[in-house]
Amino acid sequence: MSYPPPLYDGDGEVSAWARPGDTAADLVYPNGNRVHYLARGEATGGLFGLYRWEFSEAVSGPDPHFHRTIAESFYVLDGEIRIHNGEEWITTRSGDFVHVPPGGLHGFRNESGATASMLLHFSPGAPREAYFEGLDRLARGEQWTPEEYDAFMAEHDNIWAE
Repeated sequence: MSYPPPLYDGDGEVSAWARPGDTAADLVYPNGNRVHYLARGEATGGLFGLYRWEFSEAVSGPDPHFHRTIAESFYVLDGEIRIHNGEEWITTRSGDFVHVPPGGLHGFRNESGATASMLLHFSPGAPREAYFEGLDRLARGEQWTPEEYDAFMAEHDNIWAE
């Protein structure tokens, strides 16, 4: 394996950016889960998206599903998070990493009754913020027809496993 083609051909530039760790969450769900948009796909030139997901004590998380256009990775920061690896639900803890290529069945949830947090990495950097925000509207009681729900999931490349 070799390096990909160059993405930059200049002599170097000042272009780094930082987000302080104590920055308020970008999204707080009714159940107390919090999402921090660490690196939006638009900010990384579409290379990746990185989010910190902080679970409250509430049991929550998506059932098994897959994506056709993006890979998703999980790095557990603290607590216990159950991740579906395509065959079964496994318990992951601080320092554990799970990578799911495009098409890979997966899901994640907090069933522990305690808080937990993880990093979610998507590659390439799809606009997942709109997906997270749509889920928030649903959680707050916005009513969608089955057709609207299906269109939303299709738009955000979320295909539920049967």
